[in-house]
Amino acid sequence: MALSKEKTASLVKKYGKTGKDTGSASVQIAILTARIKDLTEHLKKNGQDANARRSLLTLVGQRQSLLSYLARTDREEYSKVIESLGIRSKVK
Repeated sequence: MALSKEKTASLVKKYGKTGKDTGSASVQIAILTARIKDLTEHLKKNGQDANARRSLLTLVGQRQSLLSYLARTDREEYSKVIESLGIRSKVK
């Protein structure tokens, strides 16, 4: 379920501060969101795949942690990321 290099590079280019900025929270959230979408499509076809379901829950938890961090540190960037990715998140 890994993303292709081209897809990852396009996400880094779009959400990163530079072309090689793979470590920022917004880039990591974008990559996790793409992987979550791929796994969701896989599970629609293969509902009994327990390993994929567990992986999906793990990715969602990682993304939620990064979203919480981004909301605490940079509220403007957080708003921009969730709007451009089309996701919602509860912030505590």
